[in-house]
Amino acid sequence: MLLIDCPHCGSRDENEFHYGGQAGIAYPTGQTSDEEWAGYVFLRDNPKGWFHERWFHAHGCRTWFTVERHTVTHEIRKAP
Repeated sequence: MLLIDCPHCGSRDENEFHYGGQAGIAYPTGQTSDEEWAGYVFLRDNPKGWFHERWFHAHGCRTWFTVERHTVTHEIRKAP
């Protein structure tokens, strides 16, 4: 079981949350080619180690927040 520490509600089971993907991805602006859109939509980092992620507390305060999760151990800590 993965416990996620919501900044407003405290530690909760992962079933209360929705995964929002990699944090810090810049939305393309202006003229964007098909290749740039494909990169934005489909290409993400897949590191072995600490990774910044966005989570949405759907069954609680309904807030988006960023955490760091270790992709091997699933340990979670607050993002800096």
